[in-house]
Amino acid sequence: MPAWRVRRAFPPRVMDAVAAAIRAAEAHHDGEIRFAVEEALHPAALLRGQTPRQRAVEVFAQLRVWDTEHNNGVLLYVLFADRAVEIVCDRGVQSRAGAEPWHSVCRQIEAAFQHSQFEAGAVAGIEALAATLRRHYPADRRARNELPDQPLLL
Repeated sequence: MPAWRVRRAFPPRVMDAVAAAIRAAEAHHDGEIRFAVEEALHPAALLRGQTPRQRAVEVFAQLRVWDTEHNNGVLLYVLFADRAVEIVCDRGVQSRAGAEPWHSVCRQIEAAFQHSQFEAGAVAGIEALAATLRRHYPADRRARNELPDQPLLL
């Protein structure tokens, strides 16, 4: 998967829209959202049989999404080559929301990506993710933004 395909799907305009969606979402709940897109798995990871889910957990740790005061970090990870989407939650979010809400969000985003609707899929996914976070982490104006809102191209 050439890097230019990822940059064409997620140009600065789309990345800015994703960052704006994260900022808007976090104004209504105390969860912390990170968004990361990776072109493809490294060949060595493919040989080891690494799954998109396993890679998402690895990225969650590398980006220190778990390092929030209230254990309320969530990573929305996109493996572009596979059009795979994974959501990894910190233990606080996991204990409150469980795993079920995230599966439908991932499938919603993947469906949009299958039609090359990258901006719409990412923004709609963030909004759906935020709806669950609002139920479990209602906004407390004393909370601070602990993780960057800017999405990453890995």
